[in-house]
Amino acid sequence: MNDISNIYYGPLPPDSPYVKPFRFHYTQNGKEKSWDLLKVHDSVSIVILNTSRQKLVFVRQFRPAVYHGLVCAEAGDDGRSIDMKKYPPSLAVTLELCAGIVDKPIPLIEIAREEILEECGYDVPVERIEEVISYRSGVGTSGSLQTLFYVEVTDGDKVPSGGGGVDDEIIEVAEYSVEEARKLLQKGNVLTSPPSFLFGVLWFLTNRVHANSPQQ
Repeated sequence: MNDISNIYYGPLPPDSPYVKPFRFHYTQNGKEKSWDLLKVHDSVSIVILNTSRQKLVFVRQFRPAVYHGLVCAEAGDDGRSIDMKKYPPSLAVTLELCAGIVDKPIPLIEIAREEILEECGYDVPVERIEEVISYRSGVGTSGSLQTLFYVEVTDGDKVPSGGGGVDDEIIEVAEYSVEEARKLLQKGNVLTSPPSFLFGVLWFLTNRVHANSPQQ
């Protein structure tokens, strides 16, 4: 995952299947205004609890946007001046919920089921997946919709061929006890995790910990 080299920046091609920038014009209280936005895919994320071992199942992956946020002050216009000894790629490996973009015309719960299998290796029917809440992310740039799901899995749901992502994805599965997850939310922590991860963990601790407490 950390074997990364030859980092540089380039202009966004107009045929990007993931991000389309545009300018939004409007009139507010008689004054003309504009705002630069990004059209991106909606997404799903899933809080996964392995009840066989009472472990929350997360994923780790290298995120270029996080890396750029860390190095942008010293990277130059094209990124070629990055000191990778000072800024190793491991700094931008995030801890996240299992998640994926909505890029096909199927129910969101089916997309969630696919992501659980592809990223974490658990094959579960949609009947066991619970839809929790939908909310808007990136409200200053994209306003895309993300839907949070919850599922309980067992060791018996694990399939040998699943997990780790598909195609060119490099994803590492990480398991945390409830107490380890709780410590992530302690005051003063600085994390590379996105807000959706923190929200998902907080939702679980608020709504599901007591239901599973006899096994903890």
